[in-house]
Amino acid sequence: MDYIQVSFSFEQIEEYQQDLLVGQLAEIGFDSFVDSTKGFDAFIIADQFEETKLKEVVEELDFAVRYEAQEIAPQNWNEEWEKNFSPLIISDNCYVRATFHEPQPQYQYEIVIDPKMAFGTGHHQTTTMMMQYVLETDVTDASVLDMGAGTAILGILAAKRGAKDIVAIDYDEVCYLSAIENAKLNAIENLVSLHGSKEVIPQTTFDIILANINRNILLDQIESYTAVLKNGGLILFSGFYETPDLDIIKSHAEQYGLVYQNHKKMGDWVAAKFVKK
Repeated sequence: MDYIQVSFSFEQIEEYQQDLLVGQLAEIGFDSFVDSTKGFDAFIIADQFEETKLKEVVEELDFAVRYEAQEIAPQNWNEEWEKNFSPLIISDNCYVRATFHEPQPQYQYEIVIDPKMAFGTGHHQTTTMMMQYVLETDVTDASVLDMGAGTAILGILAAKRGAKDIVAIDYDEVCYLSAIENAKLNAIENLVSLHGSKEVIPQTTFDIILANINRNILLDQIESYTAVLKNGGLILFSGFYETPDLDIIKSHAEQYGLVYQNHKKMGDWVAAKFVKK
């Protein structure tokens, strides 16, 4: 699978401005982002790349940005991750590392991730907050649905914390395969990876749903989630901003019997907890 790499550079940019740009790029199909010395690189499957949409995003920005697009071979991605992916500690008891890092058995939970082109290493604020929620939540014997699973890092953490079974779903074939590989790397046998979107959600019921995607996809899929969530079940959402997205998500969720509980915030990004009435 061929990818387009778009390298963004800035004379001056605030962190929140970069986060907003990343969010807008995600909405037009970019699925992976790597920091660089002058800005960041964004990646998109070649046949999904439309430069007219990219130009529209850039033209609407209120800060100066330069970009350069080039087609890259998929195997270059691993080299990029090895240069940029450092180990990560979440909530003092969860250690996330790549296959090329040394184990750290002193941590209660250790997750090994080979990300390739899949989103979800814990480094992005949305993934970090979702992992914090999973670490705070009793998932023992729970059935878990991980939507937009990426590397399946959230589902893997849930499994390590005692979840009974996990279904990880992603529309990107690279993510679907990455979830299978990462489950094996972590000796997780009760995680099933499915390729697709809301149409492949099993017609069963779940105790917990994890959905770290983006606002527009969440709004489209909330009805599908609540249809398979048990009464009293928990949904954790992320992939959107506090303003104006959180109120929009709350309002839409209420239509389907989801009651807002609380939310976390890192930078401008938010993760929110809802319970089904």
